[in-house]
Amino acid sequence: MSADPSIPVLFSFDAVCKVRELIVEEGNPNLMLRVSVSGGGCSGLQYGFAFEEQSESEDLVIDNDGVRVLIDPISLQYLSGAQIDFQDGADGSRFVIKNPNAKATCGCGSSFSMAENGNTNGNPADGKGCASRTPVDR
Repeated sequence: MSADPSIPVLFSFDAVCKVRELIVEEGNPNLMLRVSVSGGGCSGLQYGFAFEEQSESEDLVIDNDGVRVLIDPISLQYLSGAQIDFQDGADGSRFVIKNPNAKATCGCGSSFSMAENGNTNGNPADGKGCASRTPVDR
């Protein structure tokens, strides 16, 4: 995955293909993938994925070979510079986010902390209690 400075969040070829496959399964070509960050998870912040039919006026819309990705301005602050990939392996299938802004992550990678020195505000960052993968809400 090579970095394009004009695109603040990069999606791998595998991630784009998987999202396209899920959209085809849903039978709705108007679907767009929203990638978000919200409070929660074992490390303090968690990634979210959901399909939506409409974007909000303030959303960043990234078109990846016909697959549209939505990111709200608040989430973009946490995701800027991130690379999103899709991995399918023996331990399951999941979207994997390589986020240069994260100071600590949980074991499964679905939550992270922005706190300095890995301080997760009392939440363990060892993956215990984490879901085995970051789900895509459909």
